Amino acid sequence: MSNRLANATSPYLRQHADNPVDWLPWGEEAFERARERDVPLFVSIGYSACHWCHVMAHESFEDPGVAAYLNEHFVPVKVDREERPDVDAVYLQATQALTGQAGWPMSVFTTPDGAPIFAGTYFPPRRQGRVPSFGEVCTAIAGAWRNDRGDTARRAEAIAQALAAATGPLPPAEIDAAAAIAEIRTNTDPVHGGFGGAPKFPQATALDALLAAGDAASVELAFEALGAMARGGIHDQLGGGFARYAVDDAWIVPHFEKMLVDNALLLASATRAWALARAGGDPRAHVFERAARGIVTWLETVARTAEGAFAASTDADSRDADGALREGAFFVWRRVQLDDVLGEDAADAAAVFGVTDAGTFERGASTLRRLDPADDPVDPAWFESVRARLAASRAERTPPARDDKVVTAWNGHTIDALVQAGLAFGEPTWIDAAATAARFLRDVHLVDGLPRRVSIDGVVGDAPGVAEDAGALAAGFARLGAATGDAAWLELARELLARADGAFGLEDGGYADARADASPIAARARELSDDPAPSGTSTLIDAARLVAALTDDRALADRAALAAETRSGLVARAPMAVGRAVRDALEDAREEGALPGPPPAQLVVVHSPGDRAAALALAAVGARSAPPGSAVVVASDGTTRFGTLLAGRHPLDGRPTAFVCRGTTCSLPVTSEVELAALLAAE
Repeated sequence: MSNRLANATSPYLRQHADNPVDWLPWGEEAFERARERDVPLFVSIGYSACHWCHVMAHESFEDPGVAAYLNEHFVPVKVDREERPDVDAVYLQATQALTGQAGWPMSVFTTPDGAPIFAGTYFPPRRQGRVPSFGEVCTAIAGAWRNDRGDTARRAEAIAQALAAATGPLPPAEIDAAAAIAEIRTNTDPVHGGFGGAPKFPQATALDALLAAGDAASVELAFEALGAMARGGIHDQLGGGFARYAVDDAWIVPHFEKMLVDNALLLASATRAWALARAGGDPRAHVFERAARGIVTWLETVARTAEGAFAASTDADSRDADGALREGAFFVWRRVQLDDVLGEDAADAAAVFGVTDAGTFERGASTLRRLDPADDPVDPAWFESVRARLAASRAERTPPARDDKVVTAWNGHTIDALVQAGLAFGEPTWIDAAATAARFLRDVHLVDGLPRRVSIDGVVGDAPGVAEDAGALAAGFARLGAATGDAAWLELARELLARADGAFGLEDGGYADARADASPIAARARELSDDPAPSGTSTLIDAARLVAALTDDRALADRAALAAETRSGLVARAPMAVGRAVRDALEDAREEGALPGPPPAQLVVVHSPGDRAAALALAAVGARSAPPGSAVVVASDGTTRFGTLLAGRHPLDGRPTAFVCRGTTCSLPVTSEVELAALLAAE
């Protein structure tokens, strides 16, 4: 018999619909039931692609005895962290504060009003050394609630006060952009590329900061990181796209889940790296291009939903040849399997892909990497032949399950990245794909002017959107409007930002992550970190800066600057955690002349009706050559509602014509690609 999760929007919640646990979704009903029964809540937080979430579900939540105890002594609540990031953020802070670590699955016991009493992550079905079993934890919490209510209530109040104090930002501070990027450089791995050690995450926002810095040392570190990832096991060498992280520091073995948001951010990073490498004649340009194109392939062939938007993730686990569910089974190869598929090419392919007899993963299997030199790769035609044969063979395996929910923020980032990549690589179909997704988000996810968080099968859920949803979607709309010359998208972005200011704005000029009316939890979390994805504050700032640049809206630019003050203290203390803020500070410093290099520009390409293809070719030069933070507009003659950017600007002699502006100064129009590249490179 199904519980209350059977009709949930989230596939992750639906996966627990047949548990004997009497789960409720997050909401007021759960709190009312807990108050009526005078019992605590057990809040279990996870997500579809989480391996250990599935393990704990199988070991504990499918156990009738455990379920009976939970149902009797608690109100069990299941939360998809991707659907309710506001809830996840509050309890993540609590878990970190109580245990010194945090992760998923997250197991939180709360008062009937949602105040945390006790928290942890994965609990085994039987005690493992000092780690108690899940049953032991439940028994202890139920006993404390029944027999020592006063102490339990005081504990919950102390935790709530600590969390409320932690939601405020650090005091504002002067940002030294050069010092911030220098600090980020010290966090790089000089041996394997990237940042830190195992487990090793891509950290796209820190990469973007290095790329935006523009100096040779910073760019080289970004190239090394992206190159190591693109040639490592974290990158799907056959089907494109990146896994969430590597379990080792050399990028050999990934945790095989693929997240939409990671790939959207890395698409933008790889596009920027490719443009810089191409301009500088760096032989690694082909590595970054292959990474970017591979991500788009994954988006188009795996992540795209029937409605034209993009699904949240694919699982780490998949079925092996025996039908057993194993991590990475879809992606890894044994040496003998290469022989079966490739014949006489198998030995060379094994050397290129790093497939060994002993294996680099489990059970004698290896992940696929690229071990041929980046500056002297194997013959591309041979490699493509091998890749295609392996991909065709792999297609006969059972692929990982896909989490079909459409997350607003992640789709906003994807729309933004597809437009940027489509312009730079001269691929208008990528921009078309972004437009299809944007129309779905506009028509389905926007409710009363603000986004809902997720939809599935074309039906939007009840979970309200958070700040990152509004910001990422507004930025995607604005970028799309600029690339297509359709000012309706730009107007929609402005309206969304105005509504977001009312829904998320705080007295100090910053933004809360959640709307004041969206969550029964008292604390409104404000997470300013841009790791692993841009914070809600950063996405709203990014969108406001972009729309301001496209519309000459000084008030919007000032609003972005005011919000940026709330993260300035964190930039000064921990720049690695706020890569977007560092990137913005670098752009501002360059615009003010405090750092060398060309400042951000506004590039406008105006074309005659019917001449869009030639205009996009000219815009591609601009997109590849423009400094970080630049805005690119491609519009038909006579287009309005872009502020003064298009005022009085027309094609010269009927040819697509480019205009470059910086601050209050604009160049003379040019019609050649060479002239445009030279203009954008000038300081």
